[in-house]
Amino acid sequence: MSAYVASCVTLGLEEEVFITTPTRPTLDALYALAKLLWRNPRYYYKHTASNFARGRDTRQCLMSSVEIATRPHADIDALLAELRTHRAALADAAGDAYIVPVGHLFDLDAPTNTAGLHIHVGVPAERRHTVYANLAYFLPLLILLSASSPYAGGRYFGQSYRVASSFAIGVLRDDPYYRFQDLILSRRLGTIEIRACDPVWDLARLRVLLEAVWAIALLPTAHPVDRARYAVLRHQAACVGYTPDLQALHRELCAVYEIPEVLLRETVSDRLQACMHRQLVSPQTLLHLYARLNHAYRTGRWEPVEPHAVRPSAWRGALGLLGYYLPRLPYTAYKAWTEWRAPIRDGYLLTETAAGDPTVCRADS
Repeated sequence: MSAYVASCVTLGLEEEVFITTPTRPTLDALYALAKLLWRNPRYYYKHTASNFARGRDTRQCLMSSVEIATRPHADIDALLAELRTHRAALADAAGDAYIVPVGHLFDLDAPTNTAGLHIHVGVPAERRHTVYANLAYFLPLLILLSASSPYAGGRYFGQSYRVASSFAIGVLRDDPYYRFQDLILSRRLGTIEIRACDPVWDLARLRVLLEAVWAIALLPTAHPVDRARYAVLRHQAACVGYTPDLQALHRELCAVYEIPEVLLRETVSDRLQACMHRQLVSPQTLLHLYARLNHAYRTGRWEPVEPHAVRPSAWRGALGLLGYYLPRLPYTAYKAWTEWRAPIRDGYLLTETAAGDPTVCRADS
């Protein structure tokens, strides 16, 4: 039996990526989700989602990222195995389109058009606030470990434009149930949800991220929640990199889990900037980089590849609206209500079954 089993912790993932044709997402992405839905409606009706830009950002690009979610797992190997299965299914459904696993597309400057990696941590109800506090304490390191959005508006920004600018996350508030912040207590699932991480195509790096989360979740006593300190370290992780303050935080974390420092000194964002070879984005360089990211997401290999031709299709977009977006509207509305308005049920832990149906488990069960 894995060492992670029977620790009273479960992990689940919601992975968001962009499907582009070739460098911008279009309604074609909905067609890929429609294919998934009709191939396996029992699972993908509740475990996928589509996102759209808002307000002024729609003038740059209406379509945003798509999401695939896993079941909760008490074993990291099983969680990653399921994620691989869903990635393969999405890659097949997307066809020749590019799958781009970054937090923000490089040539946009659109805070409402982003992609994230949400990690759901399930723990007994009596442990929830302790685990929340400890994750908040070490979260700046996890932000840096996953940072993958170094450009905005065609210019180099830093480690993560998404973390610094996205409307859907932000510094910690007094109310842990408020949805648009980096770390929340989820009303819908009863989990602790880490919302601040960028997408991570590299499964080896993702494993380190998940193992760090697991180790933090097992800490017996709570660190103090200092929101001012968190805001400072968050800014350093998103805009600067592996600062002396974050190095000191890493030394603290090493008492329970040692993230290899090479992953913090050279982030995914650093690697992506090195591939661009410049502070400014050119269309041709961007296409080559997205082709490389698409190849890495589909195969797990980070290596140069030649771009291929792909064009958006009005009929695929229309089929996506009819075959995916419209059938899921009732569930989308239900999710929005539960995430913002559902009553808080302290003492219970909400999980989901393989079919996606909510199951309530008493915290002491």
